[in-house]
Amino acid sequence: MKKYKNRPRDVKFPQPLRLPALSSYNLTDYPEHYPEGERSIMEAVRWGVLGVANIFMKKVLPPLLGSDLVRLEAVASRSGEKARSAAQRFGIPRSYGSYEDLLEDADIEAVYIPLPNHLHGEWIRKAADAGKHILCEKPLALNAEEAKASVEYAAAAGVRLMEAFMYRFHPQWRRVAELASRGEIGEILAVQTYYAYDLKDPENIRNKADMGGGGLMDIGCYAVSVPRLLFGAEPRRAIGLFTRDANLKTDILSSAILDFGRGRSVFTVATQGFRAQQVDIYGSSGSMHVGIPFNMYPDVPPSLTVSTPIGERRPQLPAADQYGLEFEAFSEALRRDLPVPTPPQDAVANQKVLDALFRSETSGRWEPIAKGD
Repeated sequence: MKKYKNRPRDVKFPQPLRLPALSSYNLTDYPEHYPEGERSIMEAVRWGVLGVANIFMKKVLPPLLGSDLVRLEAVASRSGEKARSAAQRFGIPRSYGSYEDLLEDADIEAVYIPLPNHLHGEWIRKAADAGKHILCEKPLALNAEEAKASVEYAAAAGVRLMEAFMYRFHPQWRRVAELASRGEIGEILAVQTYYAYDLKDPENIRNKADMGGGGLMDIGCYAVSVPRLLFGAEPRRAIGLFTRDANLKTDILSSAILDFGRGRSVFTVATQGFRAQQVDIYGSSGSMHVGIPFNMYPDVPPSLTVSTPIGERRPQLPAADQYGLEFEAFSEALRRDLPVPTPPQDAVANQKVLDALFRSETSGRWEPIAKGD
């Protein structure tokens, strides 16, 4: 019997969520709930990766090597030597000295794109042309228009596309969303997020404005995604306040208010501050605190605190690798011919909020969130 190594075994999965922003993917659509025969015959999806960036090698790759649903067949880099070195180190069968060569590999079914933000649109199109399903790092594009074009291009090519917000697959967020959806803390009134790191290297892509760098694009996208998930709706308007590095021209301290009508979200993200992250959710009859909401360690149980009139508790949740869960969920969707866990339209909706905040930086006013497709 196959064992899915990234899936926590000591958690009772809740009933399917009813939050539109989370998509229709059901928590019960895990292999533990499949018929025994289906678990044993499900074939691993054959993956290729465009790029051998450090974050991929250190965080994303390790859980994939132990998965029975994901088979990493090839890596590519613009440096053939880097690709060969990565393949040899981790036992990956093939390496390529160009992204194009990997896309021409007929054995590859799906590709992961962790390239700099400004390259996402180009390589989504090229991967779609090659008939590969696509998991692309966040943000999917530099703006909502580009995101929408990428989504439509992939759909026209008949391939699946998903933005890689890995945090949504961690058990702590599945639990948070379930508690919120069943009214554990009453009506959600406010979501507060702080996310920061300290990075001043001018050569790092996150500090290059022309490559889609800066705090809002790199980590502010998480602070926008979370309240959209929890409110199950899109904000009506947004206002932002930005501080930019005089030399890098990227935003290094960015704050925003998102107006959801009856509820609001506020956040601050920083790229030249003390490394920290947390999310606090306040409802009409309780609150939740997520201690490490985004970069959760794969071998440490998460820290979730729930406060209600009954008292304060810390649900016991298992350690889990959110990157492995993300890849496995995408792979399951392909094998079972289901929609991808997070619909690609969610990426467009998230980007519309980011666009509004950038407009607010220029106008100094509240900016409406664009509606429609």
